[in-house]
Amino acid sequence: MPHAEIKYSDDLEIDPYRILTRIEEIILQHDAGAGACKGRAYPASVSHHSHILIDVAMLYKPHRNRVFRTQLLAALEAGIKSEIPTPCAFSLGLRFSEEFYVTNMHVGG
Repeated sequence: MPHAEIKYSDDLEIDPYRILTRIEEIILQHDAGAGACKGRAYPASVSHHSHILIDVAMLYKPHRNRVFRTQLLAALEAGIKSEIPTPCAFSLGLRFSEEFYVTNMHVGG
């Protein structure tokens, strides 16, 4: 269950839902077993300079090695930038949670 967060200055004319969808598509192209990518977007009404910061987190697995990470990061950068029509500062982080991280479904009650 990957996770993606987008934080951006609200002067940018972007579609955060489309960017989150694109992130999920790219992850699944590189790792079909990754599952749905949970996404959130936070526009900032107070900011200094136009910018976007994206953080993508996944569980570490042996097949997600350095080559995988490098290729995924490059694909995410290209795919996300294709969804941003205006110039802005751009930051993208790809991180991997180690073994002491829980991700599952809560069924309530």
